[in-house]
Amino acid sequence: MIDTESERALVVFRSTKIRRTWFKEEWFYSLVDIVKVLTDSSNPTDYLKKMRKRDEELGSYLGTNCPHVEMLTETGKKRNTLAGNTKDIFRLIQSIPSKNAEPFKRWLARVGKERIDEIENPELAQERMKEMYEAKGYPKDWIDKRLRGVAIRQNLTDEWKERGIEDQRDFAILTAEISKATFGMAPSEYKRFKELPKQSKANLRDHMNDLELIFTMLGERMTTELSQEEKPDTFSKSKDVAKRGGEVAGDAKTRAEKELGRPVTSRENFAQLTDKKKKLEHKKQ
Repeated sequence: MIDTESERALVVFRSTKIRRTWFKEEWFYSLVDIVKVLTDSSNPTDYLKKMRKRDEELGSYLGTNCPHVEMLTETGKKRNTLAGNTKDIFRLIQSIPSKNAEPFKRWLARVGKERIDEIENPELAQERMKEMYEAKGYPKDWIDKRLRGVAIRQNLTDEWKERGIEDQRDFAILTAEISKATFGMAPSEYKRFKELPKQSKANLRDHMNDLELIFTMLGERMTTELSQEEKPDTFSKSKDVAKRGGEVAGDAKTRAEKELGRPVTSRENFAQLTDKKKKLEHKKQ
């Protein structure tokens, strides 16, 4: 990925630039640029048009799901360009009869098999997650807490579903209630507090320290327990339960801060967390 300010809207694959833009809270990539990379066509725009005519299902999918968004051309002018998110790109790749697309197709097949395996055996998903965090450089004890937090979160969302709550937006509202009662900040405010990039899908919990994770778990576990006891039958009642569950964690956090003489909430993010680990390992050597 390119990090310089002038080229933030680009990614590079096999030395070829692919345009992208932030749209509806996620990255959208130029489909023409994807076609150019995977086909080596001298006229990727025409190639894409022919693909859409030849494959009616693909043409219908792209027409329905892929918007035209402004992107810079090679001449520096802004033009509306057909773009797709990650899911749309994978759909396009499946229809490209090119050997250059084979690595992507094999990757998709492998990911699909792994997902099926994880559904049949959830422990595999946790193992892969553990390996991912280890590769990123997180400390082992932090990883253990993070994985425990994932399980607690899953129990909570399962409980909410039992109460008839399915919409992701409603999940976000209830989660915000717990977070505000625990830390005095909704997740979006917490991300700003930690100075995480706005145009990022970074998971806030991946940037929490041990104590932040612990109090997050406490708030969510208490909410689950209260909900199971009271069985709220409306969203409003579930919202009240979420607030009260978070308040239990918030009270515990306040007591901990009094004992420690410092705030539990920290501006530290992933970079500082892993840097601490490296310094500790260096001291042991």
